[in-house]
Amino acid sequence: MSDDDPRTLVSTAWLNDHLRDPDLRILDASWHMPSEGRDAAAEYAAAHIPGARFFDIEENSDQRSDLPHTVPPVEKFMSRLRAMGVGDGHQVVIYDGAGLFSAARVWWLFRLMGKTDVAVLDGGFPKWQAEGRPTEDLPPVIRDRHMTVQRQSQLVRDVTQVASASKLGSHVIVDARSPARFRGDAPEPRPGLRAGHIPGSRNVHYATLLEKDGTMKSPDALRAAFEAGGVELDRPIITTCGSGVTAAILSLALERIGHRDHSLYDGSWAEWGMYDDLKVATGDA
Repeated sequence: MSDDDPRTLVSTAWLNDHLRDPDLRILDASWHMPSEGRDAAAEYAAAHIPGARFFDIEENSDQRSDLPHTVPPVEKFMSRLRAMGVGDGHQVVIYDGAGLFSAARVWWLFRLMGKTDVAVLDGGFPKWQAEGRPTEDLPPVIRDRHMTVQRQSQLVRDVTQVASASKLGSHVIVDARSPARFRGDAPEPRPGLRAGHIPGSRNVHYATLLEKDGTMKSPDALRAAFEAGGVELDRPIITTCGSGVTAAILSLALERIGHRDHSLYDGSWAEWGMYDDLKVATGDA
């Protein structure tokens, strides 16, 4: 585990020490693939870190889009967070029930909305529970809190921008999916999608950035993982994955190593793999 940083990643010990801070807000952002058969909201209701609110990734998305859990309109984000009692002046800590998985997506979403006092809990709820730290099963008492948003459009990319980057080689496109899915050897979990990857992209499976206990590796080990995947860290980077969730783990890791010129392809393979007019590559590169 690396040093605590309230703008990227904090330890369970840090959160335990700050649990009663009046301006701390904790979000359970658990989300699971349908194949796992887990109910994130039910798990939150059964046990969560004291004071945590449940952040529903699907509900807090753009419901007008045919793509899964894409970025919500600014107004929706603000209204939902205000209703959760999260607003200006708060230090936000986000965790999930997998260790370090979907929480990174919500961390990135906050950053996209201009909120920088936000961190992911390293190791998440599994580590918190394993250490015998307190939990509760009652929702917190919530008071509305004013929130202002300044959308940072440079942190997100759409399909047109990614297609241009792929064609021109202006960015390194890094795919967080498993090597088998990246190569096109394994079928996509979502029906109707082609197999393979965006031409010219590199593969850094998000799991290579994590320790066995679900915590993020040290900055030196993160750099080594990116370099092993053929990623030139002196260039601008676009992260991608299956649906924009694990791509955010790459984004968080890049932030941890001081790489600031990165953005996330929100549609990811759920979008790219759907359109026959977009080229698909297979194999290792």
